[in-house]
Amino acid sequence: MQQVSPDRIFLSSPHMGGAERVLVEEVFASNWIAPTGPMVTRFEEDLARLTGMGHVAALASGTAALHLALRLSDIGPGDEVWGATMTFIGGVAPILYLGAKPVFLDVDPDDFLIDLDLLETQLKAAKANGTLPKALITTDLYGHVVDGARVAALRRDYGFVWISDTAEAVGAYRDGRHAGAGADFVILSFNGNKIITTSGGGALASDDAEAIDRARFLSTQARDPAPHYEHTTFGYNYRLSNVCAAIGVGQLQVLSQRVARRREIHELYRERLGQVPGFVFSGEAPGMQANRWLTTMRIGSQAGVDGETIRLALEADNIESRPLWKPMHMQPIFAGADYYGGNVAEQAFADGLCLPSGSSMTDGDVARVCTIIEDLATPR
Repeated sequence: MQQVSPDRIFLSSPHMGGAERVLVEEVFASNWIAPTGPMVTRFEEDLARLTGMGHVAALASGTAALHLALRLSDIGPGDEVWGATMTFIGGVAPILYLGAKPVFLDVDPDDFLIDLDLLETQLKAAKANGTLPKALITTDLYGHVVDGARVAALRRDYGFVWISDTAEAVGAYRDGRHAGAGADFVILSFNGNKIITTSGGGALASDDAEAIDRARFLSTQARDPAPHYEHTTFGYNYRLSNVCAAIGVGQLQVLSQRVARRREIHELYRERLGQVPGFVFSGEAPGMQANRWLTTMRIGSQAGVDGETIRLALEADNIESRPLWKPMHMQPIFAGADYYGGNVAEQAFADGLCLPSGSSMTDGDVARVCTIIEDLATPR
């Protein structure tokens, strides 16, 4: 008899709430299908309320949002843009679009956020050498939130533009403020694997109204006011579709529930696997409420098993997991880039694993994952 594979457990799959379909049907009924329309405006207003930022432009992706933030910051050839080495390529590649120079810094060993002590040390050295960065990108990795008050103080002292890559931290908070609060620009993402999704999409938020107006202009091919197509500069096709915005409006209605469930899933993993020698989970800094977009686990030698063995065993049971982000300074494309720090990010990549964390997972799904991992670990 042919063995039937168990249902697939994805790393982080979309989780609809029900209102999305109604809102999309409303869009179809109105025939506002083009990448403008009332749902885009509504989504932007909802995002402004969520983040506490004054103005938001809904865009096709978080990468597009970062590209616009860098351009609006007058980043150009030769300018240095600093950021954490542990991130997704979309949080770095736009630096190259503008001919600027990425510089990477190591991360904190617990939450994988940029090491702020290291950053401050390097900023002091750069100031003495006259080589300060023009912009800093902080990445709220896996839904943890950087210490915004400290970054803002460093910005005041060293004069860089602060861009908060909050793509993975929608619905996360620190000191009572949404992730990215206080930054010059905030990058959001609503890709299909994020905590809420618009299928594909992102947003750029800022308290600078003129900057967001300019972002909207550049994201719609930089068309000047005229009855014909008139252009004094170039732009991009980066605006979010009215259809996708309707999905986003519906998803925001269940965001708090999605965050709560992912935090529950994280605690289920911690309660069960955290008892196994060698398995370590990221904590939360004081005042932080991470959204736990993905639960990450470090695997020490005491576990008697490595991350790749676990990943392959999970995959054999139709369960998706993934190594932590490979540090950017280890990527072939950035082989010649400047890097500051030790081997924290490298070691986290070597011994870390992202566990399936989607909010639609049941307690039974989590137990299925845990059982496989426990069976591989050193007997207690």
